[in-house]
Amino acid sequence: MGLNIRELIPRKEIEISDLKGKILCVDAFNILYQFLSTIRQVDGTPLMDNKKRITSHLSGILYRNVALLSEGIKLVYVFDGEAPELKYKTHEKRKEARGLAKERYEEAKQKEDLVTMKRYSSQLTRLDNEMIYESKELLEAMGISVVQAPSEGEAEAAYLCRIKEEVYASVSQDYDTLLFGASKLIRNLTLARKRKTYTGWIEIKPEIIELQNVLNSLEINLDQLICLGILVGTDYNPKGIPGIGQKRALEIVKKYKQPVLIFESIEEQMMSLSEDDRFNWQEIFELFHKPKVIDVEFKSEKINEEKIKEILVERHDFSEERVEKQLERLRDIEEKKKQKGLKEWF
Repeated sequence: MGLNIRELIPRKEIEISDLKGKILCVDAFNILYQFLSTIRQVDGTPLMDNKKRITSHLSGILYRNVALLSEGIKLVYVFDGEAPELKYKTHEKRKEARGLAKERYEEAKQKEDLVTMKRYSSQLTRLDNEMIYESKELLEAMGISVVQAPSEGEAEAAYLCRIKEEVYASVSQDYDTLLFGASKLIRNLTLARKRKTYTGWIEIKPEIIELQNVLNSLEINLDQLICLGILVGTDYNPKGIPGIGQKRALEIVKKYKQPVLIFESIEEQMMSLSEDDRFNWQEIFELFHKPKVIDVEFKSEKINEEKIKEILVERHDFSEERVEKQLERLRDIEEKKKQKGLKEWF
């Protein structure tokens, strides 16, 4: 789901070459779900091996990251830990959405409506523990550092971006990353110029959003941005306040300024929410303001070709020829690392 404040956020399109030599902390779950929802067959079913195990995420990890590494970008994948208790509402709503999507998918399947099948099938897949474990295995075998967050991956990525000089930006499609205080957010991190959606192809370019530019443009501070997000709706209160959109939320935040006064001003609307949708704004504010995070040191992983082939070719029936082509590209990357020296790489 994620936070929708797109209308308000100043952004700048960039070229992949602008990120050469920079370390980026990737919100792993966000990107893996992107792979699961977009890397699919004509009827919308995900890629699978001969045992019907889903492999879309592994395909995305291999091809997307080899392409980015070849451009000289340095990646650190940050994985979610234990989700805050408040997020259970979002999980329940996603479960309901999957149930509805399954019904719609089966109806479309009976009609042999491939477009509708693809539209709803992307909502059915979820990451399980085996997928997460194998994703970490493959990333590390490719020489990419993996960080295990104590709680929210995007909060950890934002924290590392904020405290470590060597980290240039966080990578996610979700604007929540800004509420966690990431100094820079990169969206659409891909070399592709187009992305296929259920409504057709859309033009995409990588874009950078700088937190300070956002705050300056909106004439608010970070605490007020968090309040704005809560009014519109976050993963912790998905419905937000009905009737309050992005622009109205900004007006309220700028008028009342202090968090207590902001939420006092809309107390009546908050109380009109159903019991299931009602929320404690202070709890949510604290989750963004003081998330559970840790400092970590990045490890420079060595490329393990045998492990990559074992995971992809032997375990999941990937084409050996295609995997070998990607391994050749990884060898080139490794050679460049040796020439520069590991200190320059990490």
